[in-house]
Amino acid sequence: MHWLFLLLALGAFALALKTPHDGVMLLSLLGTLVFLLAWVRGLYVARFGNLQRDISSVIDPAELRRLRELGKARRQAATEDTDTP
Repeated sequence: MHWLFLLLALGAFALALKTPHDGVMLLSLLGTLVFLLAWVRGLYVARFGNLQRDISSVIDPAELRRLRELGKARRQAATEDTDTP
């Protein structure tokens, strides 16, 4: 769907090049800019997904603390294993 905006931008730019009237040229160049921005936004959303952040992936502080303690215990166990011959 976002590729339609690119085609509309090209059409508006072609109209701007062909028209002899200054007002029509200005409006079509403005339309070209708007359609190009809509195309870039559509391309971004298509590649990177929705603009909203998924709140379910956020870790609460208690879980983060537990993961830090678990990592600290694993590092200590790894250093104890390398220290003993």
